[in-house]
Amino acid sequence: MNTIALLGALDTKGEDFAFLKTEIENRGYQTLMIDFSVIGEPAFSADIPREEVAAAGEVPLATLQANDDRGQAMEVMATGAAEIVRRLYAQEKIDGIISMGGGGGTTVASIAMRALPVGFPKLIVSTVASGETARFIGSSDIALMPAVIDVAGLNRISRKIYANAAGAICGMCDPRTREAAASDERPMIAISMFGNTTQAVNHAKKRLEAAGFEVIIFHATGTGGRTMEMLTSEGQFVAVLDMTTTEWADELVGGVLSAGSERLDAAALGNIPQVIVPGCIDMVNFWGRENVPPQFANRLFYEWNANVTLMRTTPEETAQLGEIFAQKLNRATAPVKILLPMRGVSEIDVQGKPFYWPETLTAFRDALKRNLGDHIQVVEYDTHINDPDFANAAADALLEMLVDRI
Repeated sequence: MNTIALLGALDTKGEDFAFLKTEIENRGYQTLMIDFSVIGEPAFSADIPREEVAAAGEVPLATLQANDDRGQAMEVMATGAAEIVRRLYAQEKIDGIISMGGGGGTTVASIAMRALPVGFPKLIVSTVASGETARFIGSSDIALMPAVIDVAGLNRISRKIYANAAGAICGMCDPRTREAAASDERPMIAISMFGNTTQAVNHAKKRLEAAGFEVIIFHATGTGGRTMEMLTSEGQFVAVLDMTTTEWADELVGGVLSAGSERLDAAALGNIPQVIVPGCIDMVNFWGRENVPPQFANRLFYEWNANVTLMRTTPEETAQLGEIFAQKLNRATAPVKILLPMRGVSEIDVQGKPFYWPETLTAFRDALKRNLGDHIQVVEYDTHINDPDFANAAADALLEMLVDRI
């Protein structure tokens, strides 16, 4: 029988969790209750009591109670809960996890759940599920369900929400769900993609799949890049085709789709072969035009749609990107090759389109070569990034690296 972990504060949410526990058990699942409350008395005994959670966070519960510091308590209990659920997962004692709460409870639960791998069922019923949720989810696959009302006792609305949540987590843990998601065990390759590089990625994907690989595509929207880096660092991929490195333009200039300064680290530090293409480094991303910072007022813009505004990078900025890419890739121990499509790096960076500015790619290339180690090859192609020949060349370059590794 599958076991679902319930994670929450039993001093203030005890009635809610008791109902959820019963709903899950009525569907044929075992439950394992983890209590991360600190101050009040728990409404019922947990399978893993709060003393154990605090100890896993390396501060005794009595100390947290005496200090009466909410911030410290949340930090310690989040750390402890993460350690406990990580341990339970490693011991194969849980098959899914669910939590409920407000901002504080969601913070603790989401930190704990981010310790679990992608694909493991995780659900939070939260009062903050309808707002800005990136800080809770990060690069994980936590499912958030709006609580609609506060998680503060049972009534005709909360019962419906909690019952739906019980059905959702049980559905995620159903053996048939696991069977449907089972991998075919082909070795995996990661590819980064943007709307402006879709054609290139689709061509490369077909080439790699025909060679016997499973291709995982990440949307280069900040979260996508962070997730690709995370899974790469976990050793999920045998190689990376980083076709769309635009997130570094946002990190450098101040756009909204940055993946952080760790972008381009994982494969280099993890001894994983990679082919790098400066896809979409011609653009920095902002939301609607009214959200563009005033210091960029005189720059060249392209309104991709009503909610996304693209700003053209300059030769000075792309030269900086070339230096950054070189610094990142020089640390690689596995094979690396950089491919440059000299006729343009995005759908709108081509002759006759608004972002065509050849000097920017030249500046990137020159700075890259000046700073790059001799062990990394740079190959220039007299094609556009979305030319099928270029996409096939990128895929073939990666396949050549894998001949002696697979």
